[in-house]
Amino acid sequence: MTKVTLRKKIAPRIANGHPWVYGNEVEKIEGDVTGGDIVDVFYGDGKFAGKGYINPKSQILVRLLTRKQEEINAQFFHNRIARAWEYRKKIGYTENCRLVFGEADQLPALVIDKFNDYFVIQTLSLGIDTWKDAIVRAIGSIFSPKGIYERNDVPVRELEGLPQQKGFLSAPFDTNVLINENGLKFVVDIENGQKTGYFLDQQDNRRAIRHIVKNAEVLGVFTYTGTFEIHAAHYGAKSVLGLDISENAVAQANRNAALNGLQDIVHFEAVNAFDVLKQWGKDGRQYDVVMLDPPAFTKSRENIQKALTGYKEINLRGMKLIRNGGFLVTSSCTNLVSPEQFLQTIELAAKDARKRIRQVTFQAQASDHPIIWGMENTNYLKFLIVEVEDR
Repeated sequence: MTKVTLRKKIAPRIANGHPWVYGNEVEKIEGDVTGGDIVDVFYGDGKFAGKGYINPKSQILVRLLTRKQEEINAQFFHNRIARAWEYRKKIGYTENCRLVFGEADQLPALVIDKFNDYFVIQTLSLGIDTWKDAIVRAIGSIFSPKGIYERNDVPVRELEGLPQQKGFLSAPFDTNVLINENGLKFVVDIENGQKTGYFLDQQDNRRAIRHIVKNAEVLGVFTYTGTFEIHAAHYGAKSVLGLDISENAVAQANRNAALNGLQDIVHFEAVNAFDVLKQWGKDGRQYDVVMLDPPAFTKSRENIQKALTGYKEINLRGMKLIRNGGFLVTSSCTNLVSPEQFLQTIELAAKDARKRIRQVTFQAQASDHPIIWGMENTNYLKFLIVEVEDR
């Protein structure tokens, strides 16, 4: 077994539970290094730190799987996935859920989403990709699924020296899967939809709007396939308009509205949100509730300030469209923007819009995406509702 020894100064971060070992944190490597192999990791004083998979082509040299002296084999991955499923059942996420959330489930760089009897997987590092067949067998053994699909068409794989790819890992099936969420039906396009086809992380947050949208005129921006807007209509909104730049997303959103018999209350249009919101502000348009669920705006630390400027701009525009005493529902889905930075950005937007805001609720992602303290990448979604009043 190849032996990786850490530099002394790095030990506390690893000892406190973080599973990533960067190349510049290693004192020495003894033995052959083949990307994807399991290696033993030791602290500078010779004590055992854990086992994980190594990739010399990645900035993250080793991702730790265990802190125990145990064998890493197919049964290991079966046990970890079974344990992840037991956790979801205990907290009430069974029909649709993120079954495995990478580091939070001690399976770094692995994502498994469950859409009733269908599963979508992402193996985002060389180490976990090596065990893909074992993971597929484990899903088959634990669930007897109707289908498994891989959505590895993500650029982050290229940082690991892996190709982007997608396709069936089981017998082919109809990749438009019908799911139920909060009493509503949605079609999930697991082949061509964003990420794994659906944003499960907002499923609890979509319920959080149920009181504020009653009898309200609602505007939703960056709607994707319309889940927040259709929830608003379901919860008693008078009218709902959803905007998204993608023609395909808007077509799917309108189909989802019809699927739930809500097409007379909610409809969707394909437009550039930034342009439209600016113009509608000048036109004096007003809504009781404005909902914003923009994309991440940044994937790198170098562009955080640019992302914050984008968040401020879109939230300022949204607030200007809200009637006195109405509500702003807003989100940020990148871990590179901290909760504190996000709230400060909303505060600055309110100041510039000459609005007074009052927090109704501030939440993270749904609990099937558990947060591990000290691992920033597990605490990524910020969801905020504020009441908005004129100054």
